[in-house]
Amino acid sequence: MITFNTQNIDMPPIDTARTVQWLTDVAATYQRKVGDINYIFTDDATILDMNRQFIGHDYYTDHIGFDYCHGSILSGDIYISLDTVRTNAQLYAPNYMNELHRVIVHGMLHLVGIKDKTPEERQQMEAAEDKALASIILVNSE
Repeated sequence: MITFNTQNIDMPPIDTARTVQWLTDVAATYQRKVGDINYIFTDDATILDMNRQFIGHDYYTDHIGFDYCHGSILSGDIYISLDTVRTNAQLYAPNYMNELHRVIVHGMLHLVGIKDKTPEERQQMEAAEDKALASIILVNSE
């Protein structure tokens, strides 16, 4: 089951039922099934604290994921900073909703095993994000 929660911030304007179906379909393209995946939308202060505590980095990031997958069953907690998503949307993306969905699917793609540390891995991740984003029509293009 995929759930969406918030911590210190309001819920973003996503169509949760449609997003759950989209993510389930994306998982299936990698021969994976959805287990318990929790998306937690939060703010920059919280994500910075988490980044320091769990990863040892002292900077903001758009997401932090915790992988609890077992075999082909995807499970994990994915924290997303809506503050950083909004900033990145202004700098790099067509709009906020597109960037938000990119980060949402990015977390899922990490759970299926796609990495993004090297330039080659980042290229593979971006191609996977683009393919996934092409399969969803974003109704609210704030």
